[in-house]
Amino acid sequence: MCMKLKQFCEKPDLVADVLCPLVKVLAVNEMVLGQAASLAGSVRAPLVPAEGNVAPPLRARQRVPLLPGRAAARLARRAVGCRAAPQALPGPDPGRLGGLQIVICSRVWPVAFKGSKAPRKTFPSGKAASVISRYPSKIRSGAEAKKLDGVGAKIAEKIDEFLSTGKLRKLEKIRQDDTSASINFLTRVTGIGPAAARKFVEEGVKTLEDLRKNEHKLTHHQRIGLKYFEDFEKRIPREEMLQMQEIVLKEVKKLDPDYIATVCGSFRRGAESSGDMDVLLTHPSFTSESSKQSKLLRQVVEQLEKVHFVTDVLSKGDTKFMGVCQLPDKEDGTAYPHRRIDIRLIPKDQYYCGVLYFTGSDIFNKNMRAHALEMGFTINEYTIRPLGVTGVAGEALPVECEKDIFDYIQWKYREPKDRSE
Repeated sequence: MCMKLKQFCEKPDLVADVLCPLVKVLAVNEMVLGQAASLAGSVRAPLVPAEGNVAPPLRARQRVPLLPGRAAARLARRAVGCRAAPQALPGPDPGRLGGLQIVICSRVWPVAFKGSKAPRKTFPSGKAASVISRYPSKIRSGAEAKKLDGVGAKIAEKIDEFLSTGKLRKLEKIRQDDTSASINFLTRVTGIGPAAARKFVEEGVKTLEDLRKNEHKLTHHQRIGLKYFEDFEKRIPREEMLQMQEIVLKEVKKLDPDYIATVCGSFRRGAESSGDMDVLLTHPSFTSESSKQSKLLRQVVEQLEKVHFVTDVLSKGDTKFMGVCQLPDKEDGTAYPHRRIDIRLIPKDQYYCGVLYFTGSDIFNKNMRAHALEMGFTINEYTIRPLGVTGVAGEALPVECEKDIFDYIQWKYREPKDRSE
């Protein structure tokens, strides 16, 4: 069996098609499983028995998912009770293509055993977007894109269509549908989601004027969204964002110099305009182990209201505020548009994981999390934790700055301006 598997793995094109994302392996004993993991994932860390860790023997013909890279090694160690000898391993090369280089989805492991009745769960378009974003040069055709892992015939066809026409027929058809167009329009009103929009459309409410005539049906959040609809539709120029940031940071420090506040989102990545203002807030007295300290957020909001920066409240809890803000009038008396602002209070020990997450971009975060999994860590907006041989995350690691997170997973640090993927 091992010789056949070796011959199979020496055919990169065949492996890329069949082995992604999982392949059915009949593991007869521990040695077969260890060799299979080494062959498929090119495991460079030797497997050695873990002291005092004796795993029960595998049952004959037991189904074992075979994963690429270190994921395969972790699975093998989990099954045979082994650990990897310490060895420094380089990070992946995003520019190298072909063979067994497979981007692992960080959210859901696909279930793809041939002949199995288990449901298959995949996110092909998201995976394709991630892979294409990491491609070192500009994609010039669907055929070129199709060579990348995660890009199938249908996505390649849509790429060709968009490159040649600048449009997608399927998207244009959806846009031209009256019901879909009305639902899409209503969801642009903050506070109205797809379900609420569909309900409004079914009741004959399709326009802003219709909403104003039925304002009694709206929630407080939706009324504010309708009131400032035109303002919220406008992008916020970077110059205006800088003025807003200056006010927030000044008022926060005025309350207590120990506060730490960061304006995140596309603004922190250097974007020339933003959709809203997203502020993260923390204080040394507030940690994940301490009790709730709602006053930390409440007094900041009250201070911003006092100086007439915050004009409306959409919602306010112990750790998150959603509202509306506005800069003071210009020198000529012209009023600035009203803008959306969110403020989140985060425990100090989780703050920089939050800053990393809310800075984005979404694709950058997905790529970083995928790499973290390959290196044996799991990252979310709260913590970074090592994964044990059983696949269970351990205790949160200490993080004093964003760079600590990059160091843990052996990834070169990237400034916020370099994260817009």
